Order: sequence, then structure tokens, then C-alpha cells
Amino acid sequence: MHIMEGFLPAGHAAAWGAASTVCVAAGLRSIAKAVKANPELKMLLGVSTAFTFVLSALKLPSVTGSCSHPTGTGLGAILFGPLAMAPVSLIVLLFQAILLAHGGVTTLGANVFSMGVVGPLAGYGIYRLTKAVGLPSNLTIFLAASLADLATYVTTATQLAIAFPDPTGGFAVSLAKFLGIFAVTQIPLAISEGLLTVLIYSFIQKYSSQELSTLGFALTGEEERI
Repeated sequence: MHIMEGFLPAGHAAAWGAASTVCVAAGLRSIAKAVKANPELKMLLGVSTAFTFVLSALKLPSVTGSCSHPTGTGLGAILFGPLAMAPVSLIVLLFQAILLAHGGVTTLGANVFSMGVVGPLAGYGIYRLTKAVGLPSNLTIFLAASLADLATYVTTATQLAIAFPDPTGGFAVSLAKFLGIFAVTQIPLAISEGLLTVLIYSFIQKYSSQELSTLGFALTGEEERI
């Protein structure tokens, strides 16, 4: 996900930036609406942002020009809906690019799109699906967080494959190579992130049950959460 500074061609970086900008704007409206209706949710939103920042700052070297690490976006997607994680990821990734040299400013749009758009959408989708079929709560949270992580890396691999197709096999061969290399580190990280997210959610349930109750009441309809 953290594609490094200057690694993508300028046209690709601009296109991903434009796509991410639309999602960030929608996410800001979603957050503003929720917080305006229930100001007490600011603390819970801050916890979700901090969780994303800390987890995504723990990186391991991976594909040239990128790295592997947890994303932390599954928790926020479950609580506030997937669009809210686009501006959260923008803030997190911008701080990391400037302060920690993780990722970059020119590749910010691509990184936000993978971590803050596709990952949360995938995680939220599996969360709603598994809840609908009646799976236990802890399992739904585990699957949502793990899939949000894996979907982020599938997207990053796709972005890299589009930018750098294999000289002989093209996009498909390049994608297979990127996915294969990412899988070595990312599958164990996704499982670990899923387990940790379950623990954090249990902690929130214990100490912030009122905020969770308010959030659930405020965002009852699916149209309010997405």
C-alpha cells in the first residue's frame, strides 16, 4: 500500500489522486453528518483514526517500491461506514509520508485509494454479509478486518501491475508476480490484524457501549452508513 514517493508514473499518480479526491469528499460529508447529529462520536472517531495510524505505521519491506503492513481500516469501516475511512486514511497517510517517510506525497492518491477506499468497502461488505447470515459477532469483525487488509494489497498489486506490466506477459503476469510476493507477508499480517481488531472492538464494547449504541441508532439505515 505505501507505494513510495515518485515510484508511479505522473499520469498514474494523477489519475489515482483524482479518484481518491472524489471519495475523500464523500467521506467528509458522511463524517460531518454523523458528528453533527451526535457530537459524542468524535472520541470514537479519534480512536479509529489512531488505530489506523498505529497499525499502518508498522511496516515490513516487500515489493520494490512498496512495503507490507497492517492497515487498521476495518474497525472504522464497521463503526462509521466505508466512506468515512477515505479522509481518515488521507490524514494518516499524509502524516506518515511527511513524518515517517512511509509512502509519498505524489503517490498519496494511489495509497488512499487502496487503503482508504477499496479496503474499507471490502471489509464493510463482508461484515454486512456475514452479519446477515448470522455468523458470530467476533467472527464477522475478524473477517471484515482481515479482508479489508487483503483487499488493500490486491489493489496495490493491481496499481503496480498497471504501471509496470511484464515485458512479455503484460498486466496479468505482472499482477501474479506482485500478488505472489505480497502474499508471503500480507496473509499472516491480515490474520493478525483481524485478531487484534476483535480485541479492540471488545474493549470499545466494554468501555464505550453508550457511543456504540448511539452510533447504531444514528446510522440504522444502510443509506446512512454508505
